[in-house]
Amino acid sequence: MSTAFVPPAYHDRSLGDVLPAVAAAMGVDAGLGATSLVLPEAQRYVLFLVDGLGYELLRDHPDEAPFLHSLLDTQSSATVGVPSTTATSLTSLGTALTPGMHGIVGYTSRIPGSNKLLNALAWDPDVDPREWQPHPTAFAQLAKAGVHTTVVNKRDFASSGLTVAGSRGAEFVGADKVGERLAAVVQASADSPSLTYMYDGDLDWTGHAYGVRSMQWQQELSMIDAAAEHLRESLPSDVRIVVVADHGMVDSPADRRIDVDDHAELREGVALIGGEARFRHLYCRSGAVQDVAAAWREVLGERAVVLTRDGALSRGWFGELSSDVRPRIGDVLVACTEDYAVLSRSAFPIETKLVGLHGSLTSAEMLIPILVA
Repeated sequence: MSTAFVPPAYHDRSLGDVLPAVAAAMGVDAGLGATSLVLPEAQRYVLFLVDGLGYELLRDHPDEAPFLHSLLDTQSSATVGVPSTTATSLTSLGTALTPGMHGIVGYTSRIPGSNKLLNALAWDPDVDPREWQPHPTAFAQLAKAGVHTTVVNKRDFASSGLTVAGSRGAEFVGADKVGERLAAVVQASADSPSLTYMYDGDLDWTGHAYGVRSMQWQQELSMIDAAAEHLRESLPSDVRIVVVADHGMVDSPADRRIDVDDHAELREGVALIGGEARFRHLYCRSGAVQDVAAAWREVLGERAVVLTRDGALSRGWFGELSSDVRPRIGDVLVACTEDYAVLSRSAFPIETKLVGLHGSLTSAEMLIPILVA
């Protein structure tokens, strides 16, 4: 596992470039902008997103995923955006925008004007997802351009804030079981031109619960591989399947975890801690930004890259930036290196129970496959 930081490849070969590339492959002008990513010409596309299937994880497990691994030979890796987390990535995919534009800048981020965090997976009934993410989605723009556009996902996600923010405008088909989802994809992709999107979150759940080195994770990967191969066999040859992911994952052992609750100096000047264990947003009290950044650098050393918001923006971490999104980003950002994690058992108790984590900019987390079958 390489632990070097990988910058996001926005507008080149990133997750947010997939739907613009699909539109170009269909010859459809959906107003999604230019991308360097090129996909084969076809009128029917199926997009299969496997949550947590990082490029390096797939590369390193040929026996568990022979079908998907066989597609790696002719495909280069791509990147997700920053942070490398599900809510941010799914919205980048669905909108074809950078996180700095679509505004879902992490698993949790501050609601401007408050001292509250928005959990982008659970959402908040007081936050309108159409206002939080006001731009037309790429799914909606493809549908407007005449493409039959379908999202196949679990029924519970039909009206979730994240679904509304990132994939509104597509027909939603609720399907809880793998067989249901595969059947729904086959039916939806019969139309032409069409884009059918299917999401599977079981590999990510297994990685969080047991770690990516576990037998449970390897068995789940084998099931995903079998589902992808079955999907290919179930569809006509003129239907293109693209398999992508929203991030990779690393296992973080107990001795590589730093608990903020054990370091009083890390709380000084900090009004609110957001983000997640591998990528923290720190929202500072007035005038405390530089002191907070210095204190976190002192304590964490080489275990994390600590930047002010302006420093992170200058590196292009969030891509183009809307003024409305700026205050959602932490005044200080903490991106963990190697397999380290920054926890707070009082603020985020569930994170202390997770084995596999993601969110930072290591190659294991940032690199994803874009596989065409």
